[in-house]
Amino acid sequence: MDKYGLIGYPLGHSFSISYFNQKFADEGINAKYMNFEISSLDELEGVISSNPELKGINVTIPYKEKVMHYLDSITPEARAIGAVNVIKITHEGNKVKLKGYNSDVIGFARSIEPMLEKKWHKKALILGTGGASKAINFGLKNLGLETVFVSRYERPGTICYQDITPEVIKEYNVIVNCTPVGMYPKTEECPNLPYEAMDHHTILYDLIYNPDETLFMKKGAKYGAHVKNGLEMLLLQAFASWEFWHEK
Repeated sequence: MDKYGLIGYPLGHSFSISYFNQKFADEGINAKYMNFEISSLDELEGVISSNPELKGINVTIPYKEKVMHYLDSITPEARAIGAVNVIKITHEGNKVKLKGYNSDVIGFARSIEPMLEKKWHKKALILGTGGASKAINFGLKNLGLETVFVSRYERPGTICYQDITPEVIKEYNVIVNCTPVGMYPKTEECPNLPYEAMDHHTILYDLIYNPDETLFMKKGAKYGAHVKNGLEMLLLQAFASWEFWHEK
């Protein structure tokens, strides 16, 4: 039986394990998807060696960037993004080869593109600076938008939340939350933004999908913003993961 899995820490609720095991059951695929909660990437070699049937891995927080150092090859797109969330595992004789891909950018771009209007949506704020935010940045730029990262801390190439004025919201009217702020169980939290400056030209996209509607989305919708959560992105990146594992 082939195996696939997810590495990250902590894992808790995993969309991938339920999605792929349901897919295997529905399509009669002799395979199993497992969660591998590892507190350090040094444990990755042990996961692979103790599961020789492992054909592919998804990568989640906090390893999307660091895992690149453990791979034998990386696609040009994933290298340009600076993050990997899909690994294909092959065996060449006694050697195990790991190849890295990024399916986040595919899932996100396909999900947000129908919401964008060229006349209105030219600039975007990306909340967060982790591995997922790098894929979001890559996807938005490919769609023709100018981007700015937002961080809680002062760092080169970013702005802080306190710098986001109503005027900034009007100019950067596509806002993507790549942070865990507002995720279950802390559903009463949301990014600190001047929501009252938003209107029907504002797009709020939250990578979080639990809860279905985050406080970030609710507060934007109150002022007319168009909102969307990350569930469709997850589905689309899962489709892409399967295609990468099978070189489609």
